[in-house]
Amino acid sequence: MRKILIVGAGQSGLQLALGLQGHGYEVTLISNRTPEEIRGGRVMSTQCMFRTALRHERELGLNFWEDRAPRIEELGLSVAGPEVPGAGRERAVDWTARLDGHAQSVDQRLKMAGWLETFEERGGRLVIHGATLSDLDYFARHYDLVLVAAGKGELVSMFARDAARSAHTAPQRALAVAYTHGVEPRTGHPGVEAVSCTLVPGVGELFVTPALTVSGRADILFWEGVPGGPLDVFEDIKDPAEHLAATLDLMRRYVPWEYERAAKAELTDAGGTLAGRYTPTVRKPVGRLPGGGLVLGVADVVVANDPLTGQGANAAARCAAGYLESIVAHGDRPFDAAWMQATFDRYWESARHSTRWTNAMLAPPPHVLDLLGAAGRLPAVAHRIAAGFDDPADFADFFYEPEQAAAYLASVAGPAGVPAGGPAA
Repeated sequence: MRKILIVGAGQSGLQLALGLQGHGYEVTLISNRTPEEIRGGRVMSTQCMFRTALRHERELGLNFWEDRAPRIEELGLSVAGPEVPGAGRERAVDWTARLDGHAQSVDQRLKMAGWLETFEERGGRLVIHGATLSDLDYFARHYDLVLVAAGKGELVSMFARDAARSAHTAPQRALAVAYTHGVEPRTGHPGVEAVSCTLVPGVGELFVTPALTVSGRADILFWEGVPGGPLDVFEDIKDPAEHLAATLDLMRRYVPWEYERAAKAELTDAGGTLAGRYTPTVRKPVGRLPGGGLVLGVADVVVANDPLTGQGANAAARCAAGYLESIVAHGDRPFDAAWMQATFDRYWESARHSTRWTNAMLAPPPHVLDLLGAAGRLPAVAHRIAAGFDDPADFADFFYEPEQAAAYLASVAGPAGVPAGGPAA
């Protein structure tokens, strides 16, 4: 029985640990918090997991909340128009598209606490400890493979920044999250759940995501603000009630159509807010410990994108699934640096598309805004953009170059500018 150590109890670390358990590996997992501390603590993220990521969980029998979480069947996208004195703002672009399959969002406090308890129940060894480099230096001698899935703190310093793949050297958005009860359903879409995204050019983005949290169904209000801009006000707000008040006030000013249904929102709990920022970075996957041992970085330890395109939890699930397959296929051979690099390279084949797409959306050029606008009159375009949240690789064929985008729109609209068909919103 091969012995594997995983540091970090998030989406990728726990999914991989539970998957390895199912294949008979002896797994030790290091978490800096107990399940009770996670469940009763502050929210850790936003997340909306699409078809492929949900399938990876389902294949491992980890879809514990699938019947309880809101079933998200649509994606709505708006672009706010300029503010008109005395009249406020209207939507310059507004469309909704059906997703392939469905998406779901489960508060990671609920999911990670539950998965940690399952890991222990299935015989896994759980160590509650804030691991350091010196800890890993010691542990590495006693395990066949060490994986680092904790994307913050000292351990990340082992993994060098990959300058060729990292487009940014500073945070691109100031992030502010509020988990709420009391948001009213969308008008005109009775009984159909959707993720709603509104772009406010030059200011930032708002996402409203139906979710399951520790107190039941909720809606996540998530602002992404351009640093130094009018949305960048949350970092010094410590009181949760003030955080929600600022969230709603900015919605009233910049996205009044969303404010109308969220005006009576209340926080789900005292831990239902989060604010911060980080620099999107791609890192080299193999870390070397002071004593010479090697460790492999997992998910956002090595590929951390801005959450603008909702790829974080989805990429983590894909990474864990790919690493699990590579570990099992490797049999009893040594987990050397060449194997670690090759394992990451296979993951990068999918992750690079998420990175490219996210970077494009952080500062969308005119032809991308044209695509988003065209989706409002061409249902096939709207459907394809919505489907790209699950499979960003598809954007490579039509999204990034003006000539490709124009050719694609022409092919969909037809020679007379009449839509050639496609899935309706």
